[in-house]
Amino acid sequence: MHHLDPESMLRGAQLRVTRPRLAVLEAVGRQPHLDTESVIAAVRAEVGSVSHQAVYDVLRALTEAGLLRRIQPSGSVARYEARVGDNHHHVVCRGCGSIADVDCATGAAPCLTASDDHGYAIDEAEVVYWGTCPTCS
Repeated sequence: MHHLDPESMLRGAQLRVTRPRLAVLEAVGRQPHLDTESVIAAVRAEVGSVSHQAVYDVLRALTEAGLLRRIQPSGSVARYEARVGDNHHHVVCRGCGSIADVDCATGAAPCLTASDDHGYAIDEAEVVYWGTCPTCS
């Protein structure tokens, strides 16, 4: 997680500090793995009237700047988290779709060694564990 406040994070990424950007960062920082609709609801609760498109634009800008990470497990809507840059993974419930973080599988990132890297300089591995959460079990 970031140790900087949202304003410092935006300035560090050379992004203008705006209320919608702050509201998005704060919402995703409070509750990881939010889907877009939940982000929009949180931003509207904080800022008031803001269009879907404005929130989509903020999510895209923050993701491109590396302040948010967009994940989209198979069969799920896109979700956003503020935990970036550490190559952690996710476990997803087949029943309710809840998602939890899983630290790097073993060793340093990228956690997995490809059997054949095809000449690529691999720096990240994306792993999704699937199962049934305690509530659905």
